[in-house]
Amino acid sequence: MSHAGKKRKLDKTRQDRLYFDSYSDVTIHEEMIADHVRTNTYRTAIFRNSESIKGKVVLDVGAGTGVLSIFCAQAGARKVYAVEACSIAEQAAEIVKRNNVDDVVEVIRGTVETVELPEKVEVIVSEWMGYALLHESMLNSVLHARDRWLKAGGLILPSRAELYITPISEPVAEERLYFWYTVKDQYGVDMSCMSDFARRCIKNSDVTVSTVAVEDVLSHPARFAELDLRSVTAEEVRGVKGRFRCESFGSAAVNAFCVYFTVTFPCPDNAHSLALCTSPFKPETHWKQAVLYLDSPVEVVQDTEISGEVSMFPSEDSSRHICIHVDYTIGEQKRQSKTFSIPDWTSDPQP
Repeated sequence: MSHAGKKRKLDKTRQDRLYFDSYSDVTIHEEMIADHVRTNTYRTAIFRNSESIKGKVVLDVGAGTGVLSIFCAQAGARKVYAVEACSIAEQAAEIVKRNNVDDVVEVIRGTVETVELPEKVEVIVSEWMGYALLHESMLNSVLHARDRWLKAGGLILPSRAELYITPISEPVAEERLYFWYTVKDQYGVDMSCMSDFARRCIKNSDVTVSTVAVEDVLSHPARFAELDLRSVTAEEVRGVKGRFRCESFGSAAVNAFCVYFTVTFPCPDNAHSLALCTSPFKPETHWKQAVLYLDSPVEVVQDTEISGEVSMFPSEDSSRHICIHVDYTIGEQKRQSKTFSIPDWTSDPQP
């Protein structure tokens, strides 16, 4: 093996270690469990599918504290394999025992790519979604579990994911830029020259995870991608892309795009499906929305067309981090493009 190839392998191992270590702290699990929309939607979906779970074998991919595994046990599962790679698995085992389902739920410490199960499963449940849906690339683990352990015709919860984009006029960024023009009135020191520097810092190529207010959304959202978890491949997930087109509601300045996702759970007997949606128009979740700042705002009026293409792919620096490339045209402006990424916590110097 070449030295370069060996280095890439070590880097990938370190990326995975840092990723799993980030889930060993209580804070992230508190945030997820406290997210009522997230946790209660999964609970509702599991109990609505109780007839498909009762007496069946379930695999929980990335089980965390084990709450979804316990929901499945309460829904009547015969056996639940709760696979968790980080040390929170120890706490999950305690929680399972405390809830008197340790005869059904077996917590297994390890990655789903490396663990060995004694049998195939009829159901896979996983809360795999990251910021902008694909950040952290845990979906690949779910697809691996599907291909290796799920029986033909088995149930996947959730079973479908969709990505949406909409233009927004986000006021906080503009207020922060204007702040430097107000310093002289407050303190007698002209700091307006800081505005260009602030613009480069604020409107950089980072994906900003924040809550978008409904009143800042400038059009109906446009769906640009859909993933069917029953059939999508890992290769297809590595390059998710799609076109979008929307029209502005009225006069405003577009200074960013907002990207969000919806995942859908199947329901028996063709009942209305259950969705977990991270839209600005829905109750807030811990995923919030992904905000992509344009370099400069563009004025629009009623029915101005905004169109383009979104591409999502893994970062060259870390396969677990997502990049979002947007080609876009606003009204009569010429076509522009910008690539965004979520800041990479694996880029710290190695000890």
